[in-house]
Amino acid sequence: MCPPKNNDVDYDEDFPEFIEDTEITFTPRIAVVGRPNVGKSTLFNRIAGKKLAIVDDTPGVTRDRREASAVLGYQAITIIDTAGFEDAVGERLEARMRAQTEEAVKAADVVLFVYDARAGVTGLDEIFADFIRKTGKPTVLVANKCESRASVPGVGEGYGLGMGEPIEVAAEHNVGMMELNEAVAETLQGVTPEADQAIDTSEAPVRIAIVGRPNAGKSTLINTLIGSDRLLTGPEAGVTRDSITVEWDWQGRRVHIHDTAGLRKRAKVQDKLEKMSTADTIRAIKYAQVVVLLMDTRCAFDKQDMQIADLCAREGRALVIAATFWDVIDNRSEMLTYLREKATRLLPQLRGVPLIFLSGLTGKGVDRLFPAIERIQIDWSARIKTPDLNEWLRQTVSRHPPPADKGRPVKLKYITQTKTRPPTFVIKSSRADSVPESYKRYLVNTLRDDFDLPGIPIRIHLRSGENPYA
Repeated sequence: MCPPKNNDVDYDEDFPEFIEDTEITFTPRIAVVGRPNVGKSTLFNRIAGKKLAIVDDTPGVTRDRREASAVLGYQAITIIDTAGFEDAVGERLEARMRAQTEEAVKAADVVLFVYDARAGVTGLDEIFADFIRKTGKPTVLVANKCESRASVPGVGEGYGLGMGEPIEVAAEHNVGMMELNEAVAETLQGVTPEADQAIDTSEAPVRIAIVGRPNAGKSTLINTLIGSDRLLTGPEAGVTRDSITVEWDWQGRRVHIHDTAGLRKRAKVQDKLEKMSTADTIRAIKYAQVVVLLMDTRCAFDKQDMQIADLCAREGRALVIAATFWDVIDNRSEMLTYLREKATRLLPQLRGVPLIFLSGLTGKGVDRLFPAIERIQIDWSARIKTPDLNEWLRQTVSRHPPPADKGRPVKLKYITQTKTRPPTFVIKSSRADSVPESYKRYLVNTLRDDFDLPGIPIRIHLRSGENPYA
């Protein structure tokens, strides 16, 4: 862990040391699988108890596999949502989605095979069922959309899949969940999770969101970081739709990395699915502790990049800027100087923000990303002692006093830090409403420089003292 940079600043411990006598829990993994548009994500959300996955009537909404903690079969589990299984091969997007689903099945202890009872068993259901049987995984057959009599023939067709009796549910209407719970509990009796699925729950994870424009290489960067093809990637823009959380261990520390959908200009976002993906990305930014803004080096710091950075600053998130595609740049020294100058000029509210140059595809420079994240999070958690703050305020005001209000002096009397993450300060003033924004920026920049807190959002609020004669 990086030491504090001066003795006047305390830091909230956000990377606790690993405790040897931690409780290790083993949770079975249950994958929800089936062909597109049978209601897998709706069932996933119902089991998880939250609207985590994007749900829409359009087939193929889910592309990456998503995991969440839940309770099913009267015990804690990890539930996995998957992309709809399609009979596709080669390099097509559908084929890559199928590969992700097959990986989820291989990693699962139990499979929930979902089909649409209203539509009945289709040829694609039979192809996928044959694949599931060959894996030998314990399987619970789920006939979804059984909220009406129209599903009765389809329920009967389910017996032909050779997976036992179909459990009739209607995930959207919370019908049949008790029966599903009983079926899963019975199946789990013969399941022993493997030791490599142990989860260390002794410390809170560090939450990191990777954001940027579409096709900036966010999923590719995360795959390179964790060393596996966990996330769906490809040349198509907008491959990622849901904000997918990947749990990872970095040097003994739990990390939750949130892969997000690319953010486009608001005027260009017309499609309903893209609007939901954008809202999911914004939620990931608000939930994260550190946001990594991934930019294409060849067109970095365009207007959309600046709007995303400004959103992170307004939300008070610690920000790291990563310029990717660094491997295709010829004159790197000139580009480095140019981009650092742009960062200083275009982001004055985040002066000193870390700027990392890397290649998500080749891995070059990726090893510098997490040390930068650690440093910015330590500064983001800084707490400054009140006496040191007030001595700083006295010296700062004496060098450059605030402008007078209609000839009457404005006095800044007292300062204290009210919170961290981001560092937030309140100054008691005689005429707080008369202090211009330019002087507030002067206070922020001076505090940033004097206490060595580069690149993080700092908030200073001026409050007028109560007038006892009013």
